[in-house]
Amino acid sequence: MSQKKVLKLGIPAGSLQKATIELFNRAGFHVSETSRSYRPSIDDDEIDAIYLRAQEMSRYVSDGVLDAGITGYDWILENDRDVVEVCELAYSKATSLPTRWVLAVPAESSVTQPEDLAGGLIATELVGATERYFAEKKIDVRVEFSWGATEVKARLVDAIVELTETGSSIRANNLRILDTLLTSTTRFCANKEAWADPFKREKIENIAILLQAAIEAKNKVGLKMNIKREGLDKILKMLPAEKSPTVSNLVDSEFVAIDVIVDDAVERTLVPALKRAGASGIITYPLNKVIH
Repeated sequence: MSQKKVLKLGIPAGSLQKATIELFNRAGFHVSETSRSYRPSIDDDEIDAIYLRAQEMSRYVSDGVLDAGITGYDWILENDRDVVEVCELAYSKATSLPTRWVLAVPAESSVTQPEDLAGGLIATELVGATERYFAEKKIDVRVEFSWGATEVKARLVDAIVELTETGSSIRANNLRILDTLLTSTTRFCANKEAWADPFKREKIENIAILLQAAIEAKNKVGLKMNIKREGLDKILKMLPAEKSPTVSNLVDSEFVAIDVIVDDAVERTLVPALKRAGASGIITYPLNKVIH
């Protein structure tokens, strides 16, 4: 009997966990989890998933413990692991913006530039990248590992290097940013041997396509309407379409139907304008996936 083919997939635990599960669900993978389990259930018997900290993910993927996993670009660099970066996934804990590792000091500190930290102590979870940053600038500092809540240690050491997405935690702790060491986004990475395996590569690529499609659809809506043929040019000029909209003939030859995808941010102003321009039967609908 032939052995069943399975892709071993790492899903980030912790701050990215909820956003990742929501993304998989929008992509069409129904994930069920319990608070005590490290193995979420996915309605695809060719995927064996496990929760792991993003900080560890690239090590386990590189070593072949996992075939593929989702982690941050920062942790791929920090761990210095040789993995295949399948694609970038533009999502994070709170927004779709990239995250930043910043060098910060208390607002009241006399330090105004990285060079002022020579001989000082820096606390961070991103030790390797921080050491490389100061080495490249030829600034002699000591870097110590911080076990979380690094912002509160800013007044116990000379400076911190901390991850920020919106800057709210930096502001809340009355810190001042001196420099950005690294900008990071979420990445889908794969083990090189798994990438060379036809079954696993196709499975990984399929997941990547669907996840990217779900991200692309998140802030877009579908828009349908009818318009008299004589007013078509006017309506088309109003549409901020990614590509040419679909225009279809109707049974009533005086009218055509238009189908297009638009950003949901413009929907609330666009729809009334379309109505005033003569569009009728206007329908907007949410999208699950948009595939280019």
